[in-house]
Amino acid sequence: MDNAEASPTKPKKRPREKLNATIHVLHDNPEKTPPLIGYFPSGFDPLRGGSTEPGVGVYRHSSRKWPNRLQLVVRPPESNVAFVGSSFSGEPNASQSCTYALGVLDKESQTLKIVPVACNKMFRLEPRVGSDFADKEHSELVRGELSAKEKADKVRELNLLFGTKRSVTQDKKMQSLRQEDDPNSQEDLDRKIKEVAINKEALESTGSHTARNIPPYNSSATVPKDAYPIEKIILKGEWDYIRDILQLLEAGEKVSPDAYPTFVCNRIHKMGETQDEMGKETLGCIFSYINHLIKFKDQHSADGASSAKNHRTPSILRQKFSTMFTNAESKWLPSEKIDLLISYVLVLTLFADDFRTDPTDIAKDLRMSSVTIRQHFEHLGCKFKREKNVLYANLSVPLKFPELRKRRRR
Repeated sequence: MDNAEASPTKPKKRPREKLNATIHVLHDNPEKTPPLIGYFPSGFDPLRGGSTEPGVGVYRHSSRKWPNRLQLVVRPPESNVAFVGSSFSGEPNASQSCTYALGVLDKESQTLKIVPVACNKMFRLEPRVGSDFADKEHSELVRGELSAKEKADKVRELNLLFGTKRSVTQDKKMQSLRQEDDPNSQEDLDRKIKEVAINKEALESTGSHTARNIPPYNSSATVPKDAYPIEKIILKGEWDYIRDILQLLEAGEKVSPDAYPTFVCNRIHKMGETQDEMGKETLGCIFSYINHLIKFKDQHSADGASSAKNHRTPSILRQKFSTMFTNAESKWLPSEKIDLLISYVLVLTLFADDFRTDPTDIAKDLRMSSVTIRQHFEHLGCKFKREKNVLYANLSVPLKFPELRKRRRR
């Protein structure tokens, strides 16, 4: 046989038509209804039945409580089957990690219009047979939404399945902190408490901290960093939630004076000058902790509530601060708790400035006079020394505190 006859001729590919189109992106307009998109997972083609187009209807919840609940119904002509999709059940309830857009190409005008589509405007059209589907869907439409706990559980399940290792670890930490007490765990906890040996020296030390109203300290420390152990101020499980400044700098963004105290903004350059990565992370976390403490004080004070209104404190810190500083009887912090919070802030400023700090910036952030802030530093065991017309607070070891004045009873 001839080679030409043996090899079949390959069909020629049709040349692709190229079109230079102008792209227009249409943004959301509250005065106009956004597009609704429905898709058929069953493979149904609404235009296959003939020239007659199927009927399409959109239903909105009549209650003011759920005005965004929509239902899309497609009825093919001369059929007892209707395809129904809703914005409140099924896929819309799942966690949405994708964004969608609808593109319309007009070849005559050579324009491509792109419209963003919200996740709850994507309808999965499922077939419903018979005339009773409307009653069934109406009951689902009126039914209440999933509770916050159920939604949180669904998001957590998806995170455990598809989340990153870091997000899964953080979720497990938060779950352990929010774990509710049950009889079995309470019995196990009581049993463990009985087995714990009581450290009398630690109890006496805790009593002295309470009496002086300052953070935990070590009066026999020989170096300043051991005088107030940082691990007793910032606990081990809290470091992962105070990395906001590190993330800002890694993204190349600047620290805003509207969101962070003057003390932090004037010392943020130290993180760029630090060569040690561990030291850089520690300094960034200390700056963030100072910010959360000051914002917590402002949120519970009459003179600073407006400035910290939009600040978000991690829940692990908010619970800790509420336990340490707040009083159930009043919204505002009592004076002795304010003094304790200020002591925590000042100790962290000493860590940030290598235990020799100029108190001017932190006094401004705490809305305190230079005289009052000096008394607080002295109460922590600091001594003041003037250098080049600047008064510095130096933490010297071993710690020597001023004598506590006891009030006489009348």
